[in-house]
Amino acid sequence: MSFSPQLIALSEYLAGEFDNREQAIAEPVWYVHLRLWQRPVNLFPEDSLTLFAEQANIVNLDQPYRQRIMRLRQGRDSEAPLDVQYYMPKDPTALKGAGSNPALLNALTIDQLDLLPGCILSVTQDKIAPNRYKFAASAPPDTCCSFTYLGNTVQVSLGFEVTEATFHSYDKGIDSATLKATWGAIIGPYRYTKRQQYFRF
Repeated sequence: MSFSPQLIALSEYLAGEFDNREQAIAEPVWYVHLRLWQRPVNLFPEDSLTLFAEQANIVNLDQPYRQRIMRLRQGRDSEAPLDVQYYMPKDPTALKGAGSNPALLNALTIDQLDLLPGCILSVTQDKIAPNRYKFAASAPPDTCCSFTYLGNTVQVSLGFEVTEATFHSYDKGIDSATLKATWGAIIGPYRYTKRQQYFRF
C-alpha cells in the first residue's frame, strides 16, 4: 500500500533514539533523565506504519519499561488526517531491552499484542517548510485509555508533539479515583531531542 507523505514523515520523525538531557539538567526536581527508543517494526503492513517504543532512566539503562506499540494510520477525519492506535505486548518482559537490541523484535507477531481500544490519538499537522511538518497528537473527546498490567488497572492520558528533531511527550498516569496526574508530564511535557535517526520506512 502507498502511504501519504504526511504519514511517512510522521513515522520517520518518531523513529529514533531520544533523550531529555537538557531538560533533566535544568529541572531535575521535575524531570528524570530518560532515554526513549522508538523502533520501526514490520506489523500491520497492509495499512499502517508501526513502531515499538520503550524508555529507561539514564542511570538504569538495563531496566527499560513501558513497552508499547504505536500503529500509525491514515485517519478518517479530514481535520485530523492521521491517527495512532496503541497496543501492549501480552508479555512485555519478552521484549524488555528491544529498544537497544532490536533483534528481539524480529519474531514479534500481531497475535502477541493486545489492542488498547481507548488508547488512540488523532494527529494534526502544520507544514512549517517544504516537506517539513510539526505534528500534534491528542486523544479524541470521550475516550479513556486504560489497561490491565500486573493485575492492576492503569489509566493514562496520552499525547505528543513531534518535529524532525524533537519529541515532546505529554503522557501521564491518572488516578482513576481523583482523575489527577500521578506520574509523567505533570507540569509540562517531557522534551526529548533526537540523538539518532533509525532507518527510514
